[in-house]
Amino acid sequence: MQSFIFHSPTEIIFGKNSEEQTAKLIKKYNGTKVFIIYGGGSVVKSGLLKKITDLLESENFEYFLFGGVKPNPLLSHARDGVKSAVDFNADFILAVGGGSVIDTAKAIAHGVKNPDIDIWRFWKKEIEVPQSLPVGAVLTISAAGSETSNSAVLTNSETGEKRGLNTEFNRPCFSIMNPELTYSVPKYQVACGIADIMMHTMERYFTQNAGENENEFTDAIAAVLLRNVIKNGPVILREPENYDAASEIMWCGSVSHNGMTGLGRPMDFSVHQLGHELSGRFDVAHGASLTTMWGAWAKYVCNTNPARFIQYAMEVWGIWAVGINQEAHMVEQGIKKTVEFFKSIGMPTCFSELGIGVQSEAVIDEIADSCVFHGKRLVGNFRQLDKQDIVNIYKMANR
Repeated sequence: MQSFIFHSPTEIIFGKNSEEQTAKLIKKYNGTKVFIIYGGGSVVKSGLLKKITDLLESENFEYFLFGGVKPNPLLSHARDGVKSAVDFNADFILAVGGGSVIDTAKAIAHGVKNPDIDIWRFWKKEIEVPQSLPVGAVLTISAAGSETSNSAVLTNSETGEKRGLNTEFNRPCFSIMNPELTYSVPKYQVACGIADIMMHTMERYFTQNAGENENEFTDAIAAVLLRNVIKNGPVILREPENYDAASEIMWCGSVSHNGMTGLGRPMDFSVHQLGHELSGRFDVAHGASLTTMWGAWAKYVCNTNPARFIQYAMEVWGIWAVGINQEAHMVEQGIKKTVEFFKSIGMPTCFSELGIGVQSEAVIDEIADSCVFHGKRLVGNFRQLDKQDIVNIYKMANR
């Protein structure tokens, strides 16, 4: 087994009515002036936001409401949030929503604690986050895993850049996870969440140094998580109020992105980088951008380490060789089964299905150049991709 460091400090409060503990938890983490972040009207219509504010009022907390978070969270909105939270003298940030809301909360927390630094500098990797305010989350969408992860993503609408930031200051101090709060999520968002959970796991499963001295238990966790999502994802799409299925997906979402499914090896995240360029430029759903690119990426890189794709086919899809020289068939079938699953839950697998249409060679060249930061980096670890590799992969999805 390879060496690793695992740190997942977020306190999880999971189950029915767990949101009723919100005020108690904020007090536990020394919050007094609570800046509450949410998205659109769903948490208002459902009554969840009022329930949270009633709980805070009952404990005499001061709070400030800041709504309007978009599905691809915007840098400009986070900057506005920083200004409002500073004016309010916030000492605790509470996210009520899904991954975009939680990512925005993390950004605002960094900005409030470091008011002389523009937060985009953190995302541009110009400076490391030195300190931050505590963040709590009341999760309403099973998808991004931001409720336990060290990552957060922002989109700069002025430049079209979508960037991720990893820092331990991104870890929420607590996350409240009541599967019942996901019942009203639209079906397309549920499907995007299923895709995101799977991709967070596969981006760790497909890695350059898999094979010798492998962390077998890490692989086992990843494989069973994927099988669990493949089993329960279609159930919640058919039966949105199936508590057992919803709870399985919610917990898989957190475990998929808290680091556990990739211990002891580098992450890849090529597909995320490819997808970020699409969602940043065309404002498409994050999960949909991932399923659009995964099949093309997998077909392009699978010969780098066929054994890894064979193991994936066996452990996740139950595909076994039926004769000699069947390795290539197993690789092909594992990729095919994954793409077919994405289609079965209504997710796109090419540009046309994503709704952006077939793109010109000039656009492909532009987004590939942006993906490699204009020649400043290679992308991924399973196979390191340069600009031409990325052009080729985009062309494979450009249909």
